[in-house]
Parts: sequence; C-alpha cells; structure tokens
Amino acid sequence: MNKYTLIQGLLAIGIICIITFITRSVPFVLFSGKGKKPSDTILYLGKVLPPAMMIMLLVYCLKDMSLIAYPYGIPEIIGVLLAVGLHIWKRNNFISIFGSTIVYMILVQAVFV
Repeated sequence: MNKYTLIQGLLAIGIICIITFITRSVPFVLFSGKGKKPSDTILYLGKVLPPAMMIMLLVYCLKDMSLIAYPYGIPEIIGVLLAVGLHIWKRNNFISIFGSTIVYMILVQAVFV
C-alpha cells in the first residue's frame, strides 16, 4: 500500500491553497479598474446562483431520507425547519447552519438511535 510522505502532503495542501487563492481573486482582478462594471450576465448569475446552490445542497442532503422507515425523516425535517427558523429569526448564516447541524447530530446520535 502506498503511503504519502509529509512533504507530499504539505505540497498537495500548498497547491490546493494556491489554486483556491487564484480562483477567488480572479473576479477582483477582472473587475477592479475604474469604470469596469461586471456584465449583466455576471450580475444576474451573482443574484440567482446562491439560492440555486442552496436548493441543490438541500436536495442532495435529503435524497436518502426515508419517510417509510424509522425514524421517518424526523431528524432531517427538524434540522431543515430549524435552519429556516433560525435564519428567519436571526438573519445569520453561521447561526442557521451550525445551530441546525448541532441539533441534527444530537438527534441522530442520541435521540433516534
């Protein structure tokens, strides 16, 4: 079995960091000049993609939920409703995501065992 060395691991992490930095900084480089305004298409995508990504993540997370076998999807439904409720109440992504994740993990590991 092939084992990676520490150097190989650090090199892989470094390359991933550099690529992530480049991909995150490209929009700032492209639209940083005076008078440079993103095209209407880019503005439209910036408006519609975040909700579309959230819906895709929601579908992916709930795709294996079974409503006909124990626990009948109850932890997932509670987690989703809690995330929506927390977000409506506090308008804070951090609280919504981590609060509902913590409650969901407690439900599946301690309550619905």
